[in-house]
Amino acid sequence: MKAIFLDRDGVINKYPGDGKYVTSWKEFHFLPKAKSALRKLHENDFKIFVVSNQAGVNKGLLSRQALDDITERMLNEIKKSKGEIKGVYYCTHRQEDNCSCRKPKAGLILGAQKKYHIDLKKTYFIGDTIRDVQTAKAAGCKAILLLSGKEKISNRKNWPLKPDHIFPSLYDSIEFILKKK
Repeated sequence: MKAIFLDRDGVINKYPGDGKYVTSWKEFHFLPKAKSALRKLHENDFKIFVVSNQAGVNKGLLSRQALDDITERMLNEIKKSKGEIKGVYYCTHRQEDNCSCRKPKAGLILGAQKKYHIDLKKTYFIGDTIRDVQTAKAAGCKAILLLSGKEKISNRKNWPLKPDHIFPSLYDSIEFILKKK
């Protein structure tokens, strides 16, 4: 199975800003060409998984029901664009909970890997933070860092580890992946 793991905020939708959360559908805005990128992956038989920390639930900033509503609407919009997300995995814990599912730990990816028998060595994890790069490395995936969200290239000298690839957007990263296949 060809699989791709994606972070959500800053990859699929507009990054809400440091310390902020997307708490309702009206705050969720797809990034340019994100739906097209997801459609291209689907057309090329990739199974797409979203892996995202959503501690706003445990912090009381949004309910689990609100998160589920945002997710359902996101999936419906992607489906209308002829894309498909195979699974969405959220960690709603706070950092201090020290769970195994909160990125940069690989618990969410490993759960999907076990369920769907994914070869992680042949899989990309695409995110917009160094935490996502750390998650990819912890899971044994190739790491793609996007500059469409939180991380800035000007911070490069401070990164504790380097991504395998850097792209300005999800669409650009997907073009690269599809050319490699």
